[in-house]
Amino acid sequence: MKESFGKFDQKTLETNFKEAMKDKDFAYVTSLIDLDDKEVMKHTSKIERSSEELKNCQNCRNLHMCKNKITGFVYFPHVKQDRLHFEYVACKYQKKHLQETSSTCNYYEMPDALSKARMKDIDLTDSKRVAIIKWLKAFYDTYKTDPHQKGLYLHGSFGSGKTYLICAMLNELAKTERDITIVYYPELLRSLKEAFETDFATRINKLKKVNILFLDDIGAEAVTPWARDEILGTILQYRMDAHLPTFFSSNLNIEELEIHLSNTKNGVDKVKARRIIERIKNLSTDIELLSKNRRN
Repeated sequence: MKESFGKFDQKTLETNFKEAMKDKDFAYVTSLIDLDDKEVMKHTSKIERSSEELKNCQNCRNLHMCKNKITGFVYFPHVKQDRLHFEYVACKYQKKHLQETSSTCNYYEMPDALSKARMKDIDLTDSKRVAIIKWLKAFYDTYKTDPHQKGLYLHGSFGSGKTYLICAMLNELAKTERDITIVYYPELLRSLKEAFETDFATRINKLKKVNILFLDDIGAEAVTPWARDEILGTILQYRMDAHLPTFFSSNLNIEELEIHLSNTKNGVDKVKARRIIERIKNLSTDIELLSKNRRN
């Protein structure tokens, strides 16, 4: 019975691949892959996505016209150790944009406007922001002599500018510190699931080892044991042991986040949630921002 299913599955792969090869853009991307067709056809749907994004690039004239899933990037295949992997490659307009901006932060699944955030543009009239701005300025001033200081767990009201404040400081720091990664945490988890058979290990290692990491909107994700223990727990444990600055933003305070992390569809696990919280406390200073909604 298993053998017949295997034959059926292989036949389906071959049929889908042959049908996809009728598209000239798909055929072009496939021609760039130096692997046997039997290996390539396992990735038909991903190659279709690559060919579709390359097709979008043909008539694109600037980043504002970009129709790809991640603005300025193409989902592109490459062969490594006789296996097919996929990664996001910057287009010529994105490369130019990155060269023209002083920030060299690596942004993933974040609004493009945040890459332009600067400390000089921060609204200083809101007294509720003063303590946070002073903290960020102190981190910036001492980072060069103390690159292993704590990051920040910034929580508070929706739309109060938590993400913007942290990004503004990190963009300034990126002028000298070239290894900063900023990610929208809920989307990171989704993308890691997609990358499980391709560049999963590479991406996790990058998040573990990058000099400065900012996980934006933690607590907005759907909690699973895998996401909490295997992804977040692994990243934070390494960064805690290596004393690498880690930033977080959240609409939840630390106690609320612990409750959030303890609840999954498999039940309640307070012990494992507590382990994550202890790592966050070890990695960051807890500050609250209660201010007006700047998104209105």
